[in-house]
Amino acid sequence: MKLGWVGVGKMGLPMASHLLAAGHSVTACDLVPALVQAAVAHGARAAATPAAAARAAEVVFSSIPDDRALRAVALSETGVLAGTRPGAVYVDTSTVSAAASAEVAAAAAAKGVHYLRVTVSGNNKMAEGKALTIMASGERATYERCRTLLALFGPQQYYVGDAEQARTLKLAVNLMVYATVSGLAEALAIGRRGGVDWEQLLDVIAASAIGSPLIKAKSGALKARDFSATFTCLQARKDLSLISGAAAASGVPAPVAEIAARLIEDCIANGSAEEDYAAMIKAVERAAK
Repeated sequence: MKLGWVGVGKMGLPMASHLLAAGHSVTACDLVPALVQAAVAHGARAAATPAAAARAAEVVFSSIPDDRALRAVALSETGVLAGTRPGAVYVDTSTVSAAASAEVAAAAAAKGVHYLRVTVSGNNKMAEGKALTIMASGERATYERCRTLLALFGPQQYYVGDAEQARTLKLAVNLMVYATVSGLAEALAIGRRGGVDWEQLLDVIAASAIGSPLIKAKSGALKARDFSATFTCLQARKDLSLISGAAAASGVPAPVAEIAARLIEDCIANGSAEEDYAAMIKAVERAAK
């Protein structure tokens, strides 16, 4: 199948690489030339613009950072929809607001392009290992058309609705991620102040009833106090802003999101902007008297 891919960064490159390994033809585009060259090294063709990446594609994907980037990539004169043919499919895998996504949906429909929102849960390591959880919304027939492609990203797929439900569900999942790490930060600080060994703290928490896959995945690096980013504090700030916006739009109080956002702001203010969002642990430690 002829495919396009816009945004071949930490998540986009491994996902596009799985499509290439499965025998599909992929034309890749990114604002960073070195990232395009990395995709070319995996067998992709290079394109100068999103429109060029989309021009011959039956399905074109994008993996981009935020609302502004989605609007630019999808809606500009050199964007995906400028190059996509009627009847083709546009799949966006980014974490963005429902409002920005709905703008793209309307523009796609006006051009006769099928638009699928495919959000993913997992980090770049999980993307490399084909271990992402897939949440898709849009036309059911379009989802069925893309299922075999999406299966190359991970074994768990969920079709969740015909409009922006995948966007909302991704934010709900990410809220639980930040809530978990916020709680972990407090638990670790209390345990450490109480004289419990740092590594044993992490071992026991990971083995306990609260030992989620997230905590298990984080515990190895945290034992070494390694805050190398799988997802940075700056990226977490964006997510938490989207979560707060979705909560406000729904009339839902979000005190847990507010706490996580304050911890992330503390991290950014204290030199951890490019560290992993688990640096919230350091923010709680700084606040401890």
